[in-house]
Amino acid sequence: MISFKILKQSKKSRARLGILRTPHGEVMTPSLVPVATQAVVKTLSSDDLAKTKTGILISNTFHLHLKPGEKIVKRHSGIHKFANLNLPIMTDSGGYQVFSLGFGRDLQIGKISSNSSLRGTPKQSHDIKKGVQPKLLKIKPNGVLFRSPIDGREIFMGPKESIKIQEDLGADIVFAFDECPPPNADYEYMEKSLATTHRWARECLEYKKSSQAIYGIVQGGRFRDLREESAKFIGALPFDGFGIGGEFGADKNQMKKMLGWVTDLLPSEKPRHLLGVGAPEDLKKIIESGIDTFDCTIPTHYARHGTAFTSRGKLDLRKTKFLKDKNPLDKNCACEVCATHSRGYISHLLRAREVTPLRLLTLHNLFYFNTLVENLRSQLKSGKL
Repeated sequence: MISFKILKQSKKSRARLGILRTPHGEVMTPSLVPVATQAVVKTLSSDDLAKTKTGILISNTFHLHLKPGEKIVKRHSGIHKFANLNLPIMTDSGGYQVFSLGFGRDLQIGKISSNSSLRGTPKQSHDIKKGVQPKLLKIKPNGVLFRSPIDGREIFMGPKESIKIQEDLGADIVFAFDECPPPNADYEYMEKSLATTHRWARECLEYKKSSQAIYGIVQGGRFRDLREESAKFIGALPFDGFGIGGEFGADKNQMKKMLGWVTDLLPSEKPRHLLGVGAPEDLKKIIESGIDTFDCTIPTHYARHGTAFTSRGKLDLRKTKFLKDKNPLDKNCACEVCATHSRGYISHLLRAREVTPLRLLTLHNLFYFNTLVENLRSQLKSGKL
């Protein structure tokens, strides 16, 4: 199980400084949770990961079920032993894949669409209506019938299946199975989806037999009344913490407001995790909204596409202009990469299609993000945030 203690509550915002204790270590919160979808942060070894200030990871139930399969992981004594990761690990339930392999794939949109036309009133022609199903999966009352993206076979996953897989994987914290709805779902669709997520939340609590901590997930999309209804319902159930999923508005200020709707209603003594959000410009707003942990693929995804985050903005190291640059990625960064490699060298490796620069940029980006969060924790501790 886990325990959570709030060390300090901000007088200026909803932000709080805390400590999350798990069977595999303690995490100072607020904290970034890097994504290790298949029990690895892509390109990094466990030794590399230790150099990035990372304190906790999140892996994915659906993808680990596909390969290597939870029985294999269990045979290796669980995800920590299997992956040689001696730090706390969460497992997402597979609920996000209901969206990403469904409407997300159908419409080529992300959880938070960049298309502002999808963010207006429920009357828009772009809205997904109640009763509409994605093309490649079927959402049923008792779970979801997927088609494997690997070989096309049918895979059924509901609350019972998701919880059993997560128990076999053996993470410290598991999540209830939910339907992550598309950002352009209309009110009626979202209302029905929310009822399903709430029913599945109860079932997950009933099915879980392990001593792992379990978080319930708040949904409701862009609709305040549904968000608040979900926060009250999930918050009243005996979960050990709470995830907040779905979309968070068309701009950063709207996101902060929407998160406030939820965090104001959830039990304050339990940890809150924000699912899938965490760009550098989001971090302060996320923390000021009362979020304790949050996962995001941005630092690792951008690294694998040749981009470094720095105190002076993003650098696309694939560009020719960096070949002659003798400077480190960021003069203000204390990571191993900035101490030993130039922009020019990393740019050369990228243009030569080597594997090494992907590792170097991933290590740097995670260190950079974790340092940003570390600084925000310091500001919170000193009363500046």
